[in-house]
Amino acid sequence: MALRRIQKELTDLGADPPANCSAGPVGDDLFNWQASIMGPSDCPYQGGVFFLNVQFPSDYPFKPPKIQFTTKIYHCNVNANGAICLDILKDQWSPALTISKVLLSISSLLTDCNPSDPLVPEIAQLFLKDRAKHDQTAREWVQKYAT
Repeated sequence: MALRRIQKELTDLGADPPANCSAGPVGDDLFNWQASIMGPSDCPYQGGVFFLNVQFPSDYPFKPPKIQFTTKIYHCNVNANGAICLDILKDQWSPALTISKVLLSISSLLTDCNPSDPLVPEIAQLFLKDRAKHDQTAREWVQKYAT
């Protein structure tokens, strides 16, 4: 069942890819994908290309995929290991969600971070206290790691 669902999502992604996002299997393993998200305009991540690993569990879509950034990113909701703090990847997951919707949610997290539920509290504090310095550091990381 998981395999059939993943194949359908791959077909749907090809027919109607989400804005600024792409994803597909690594080699022949349909449970292991690589995704990319272009940094949205009007945010510090603009111009960056961010790569992510997507691991589908064997009981997908009843359990969420495990997604992590492989590109380093300065973001209060993404830690140094690339783990992402996003409710739909944890307790708000629903089988109605697709990888397309998840990538769009991660992309919108780049524009609208969630400092009230941070994975990296120091970055969240800087975001809240000195937005200009936060954005400058984020842009420097984009230049260093995502271009």
